[in-house]
Amino acid sequence: VELVESGGGLVQAGGSLKLSCAASGRPFSLYAMGWFRQAIGRERDFVAQFTWSDGRTYYSDSVKGRFTISRDNAKNTVYLEMNSLKPEDTAVYICASSSAAGSGFDDWGLGTQVTVSS
Repeated sequence: VELVESGGGLVQAGGSLKLSCAASGRPFSLYAMGWFRQAIGRERDFVAQFTWSDGRTYYSDSVKGRFTISRDNAKNTVYLEMNSLKPEDTAVYICASSSAAGSGFDDWGLGTQVTVSS
């Protein structure tokens, strides 16, 4: 599965951005899609997940209540709507896909930069 992210940019603290991740290749075989982020000098962290089969969503504590993950089946696209952004949200946001429950995330996009200024 090929994943292409878009929608990153520079925003002031308190602002909003909406990221998109378009999947191609074998999108119908997906179990879940997720978003991760990696700030400079830090490890990659989980942000949110959307499970394709039952529509369940999961969020890290740091973004719960501010970020929303959603999908568009017709476009094989997953979105991450980010509100009330903080400078500590600054990172490269990376989309990932999982082919089966318990298998982890198999394919990864290249990422899109999100910068939140104070």
